[in-house]
Amino acid sequence: MWQSVPRLYGLYGLLGICAGYALVMFFNPVRRALADGFRCIGRYKRIWITFSLLGFGYFVFQFVTFTPIRNWSDLDLAQIASLSQWYWPRFTEIWRETPLPALEGVAGIFDNATTTYPLSVVAAVFMLVNWRGLHGALVRALRKRYGFWGYLVYLILLLSALASLLKPIVFWRLPEWSGLVPAAGLLRISATVDAAAFIFEYLLGVYIQVYLITVCLAWIKGVSFEEGELFRFAMRRFSYVLEWAGIVVAVSTLIVRLPLVLAYFTNIPGVLDYLPVARVLMSGLIIAFCSVQISLALHNETLIEAMRAHVQFVRQNAGRLGWFLTICGLHFLGIMICDAVIRSAIADRLGALFLWKFSFAFLRGMITGWLLASWVCLFRQCENRRINQEKWIQY
Repeated sequence: MWQSVPRLYGLYGLLGICAGYALVMFFNPVRRALADGFRCIGRYKRIWITFSLLGFGYFVFQFVTFTPIRNWSDLDLAQIASLSQWYWPRFTEIWRETPLPALEGVAGIFDNATTTYPLSVVAAVFMLVNWRGLHGALVRALRKRYGFWGYLVYLILLLSALASLLKPIVFWRLPEWSGLVPAAGLLRISATVDAAAFIFEYLLGVYIQVYLITVCLAWIKGVSFEEGELFRFAMRRFSYVLEWAGIVVAVSTLIVRLPLVLAYFTNIPGVLDYLPVARVLMSGLIIAFCSVQISLALHNETLIEAMRAHVQFVRQNAGRLGWFLTICGLHFLGIMICDAVIRSAIADRLGALFLWKFSFAFLRGMITGWLLASWVCLFRQCENRRINQEKWIQY
């Protein structure tokens, strides 16, 4: 009898969590935006599918590159049948690895919600061959928005796209070059290429986010669109967002990427120990200026004007924004806890791990797409107060 008491407590705890979740979701002041977000991704499934495919692509890359597969029996999906033999960790054993990814997930809603590598390599090829006229649209938008400086921005984008193309080649050929270049030199080359490719990978993620924001806006306004035109329209809006994205890239490079690269050239003690702090700072910066990206994407504003609009937005909608951030945090923390628990229970069962990460990629993609669509809906609802002052998109 006494053995069943802990199970009852666990069941009551689970029921309490579900009841609390239901209360929060049905009685929060941003429930209308959350419901609209669901309807939006139901109408345009590409919003969550995009995030899912990018997340799954990155998982496949990591799985193939870093997972020691000795034979095909390691991928036997029958491993799932042994669930009763798995060791399920306690929350106290895994909680430390969940807050930071959850925080970065929340920040991604307002900046770049997914990792684009290795599909960024395909995107770099598409950009260079002017797929759907995006390359030309980018050049024209940069020239119109920044004048002469637009060509410098374009050059940086072009070089980082080339670095993104070189990145898989460098990592693939790295072992064969060991006889030609010292190991330290190879590491420096790979770190430099990776840092340069990061610029394109990040900006590609920002462009994808801007595109999906415009899809959500089309749903809100009830307008139809031609796919190619929307891609090019998003590229033009991306040229406005680029001002803020450039600041994020610069800060991220300075406090995250640069120390890691310099560590290959000189001795920097404990460089990895500062990485979690740097990631927290980056996430905090993005959340602190959460409406800047979407404001630039939806209005013809300069960065300074977007900053002022952000201050006004936060001042007038602090309560609803706080609730939205809390709900985002709850969902990302929940899926990160699930991921940590299940990965720990799976241990070295590669078949089960592959199946879970496949499912997790689509679960996270759906939640990310829903929250992004909800954020666009919430932003537009809050903006009704400044509708007469709004600078409508002009081109």
